[in-house]
Amino acid sequence: MTEAGFLGCCGSTRFAREMALRAPFSSLDLAVEAARDIWWNKVDVQGWLEAFAAHPRIGDIESLRTKFASERFCGENSIFRFCSGEQEAALSSANEHTLQELADWNRKYEGKFGHVFLICASGKSSSEILAALKERSTNRPIEELQNAASEQQKITELRLAKLMSSGFNSSGGDTQAVGPLTNVPKAAVLSAPTPSTAPASNLRPPITTHVLDVALGKPGSNIDVSLHFLTENSIAEGDQGSWTLVGNSQTDNDGRSGPLMQPSNYLQPGTYRITFNTGAYLARLHGNSGFYPCANVVFKVRPSQCAEHFHIPLLLAPYSYSTYRGS
Repeated sequence: MTEAGFLGCCGSTRFAREMALRAPFSSLDLAVEAARDIWWNKVDVQGWLEAFAAHPRIGDIESLRTKFASERFCGENSIFRFCSGEQEAALSSANEHTLQELADWNRKYEGKFGHVFLICASGKSSSEILAALKERSTNRPIEELQNAASEQQKITELRLAKLMSSGFNSSGGDTQAVGPLTNVPKAAVLSAPTPSTAPASNLRPPITTHVLDVALGKPGSNIDVSLHFLTENSIAEGDQGSWTLVGNSQTDNDGRSGPLMQPSNYLQPGTYRITFNTGAYLARLHGNSGFYPCANVVFKVRPSQCAEHFHIPLLLAPYSYSTYRGS
């Protein structure tokens, strides 16, 4: 867990220096929490651009080899080692036509935005990457800067998992504490806090909720609530992904749910679902299970909203429910 090691995870020198100052980390969750705080609150736009510049164009590994030929960047956990491995998996089946299209669209993208196209390539095919490149090329510069920063954060978290996995293995520690972390799903870094790993912070979870029983005119207490994140596996064409549990809790006497995820000032963009076990509550309070045994509220957090707080209340009655984005 040295500055050079963290520089391999993210090419921003400010990021690497700040991470080294906070290290060592006793768990991946704590390392990710620190990385998010540093990336979104300590690293400025110039630092973001520095990190973007550490990535080659998609498919152009040789330029990266030349650019980072020094020992500083070519170690076991170097930028070159990470980038080449990530792109090799994404482009192993690319044909000449796709590679040429990628090269052409990369030039168009860089001409418009002034930095390389950045995407977390893990699990994505060359055609998926090309489609994303074309789609994002239509964005406004300020929006695309945010998109690139969000993709960098995803890449950083995957590399941190690999870095910490190798660190535990090399130190002779308990490798089961980290496990095989070479392909960590997004939701793995969004889990609810536990007493042993939750950081001391005055931040609140980015997603919160409460329930109001509009039929009785009082809070809906003791309702089981769970939060899921849609993991887009992209293993096969047409794959819609799967829901991964982030955390669960229960509403208190005021109808407010306990923490469903770690306190943070950054929220992973994507699709979320809050599930309320309304059937058990209605059977207990109203003598029947109501029309809906559960209430699912699905909503999307866009990259431009990742620093915002999402409060999603549920207004509940035996035969209806509604929801809205609160404050």
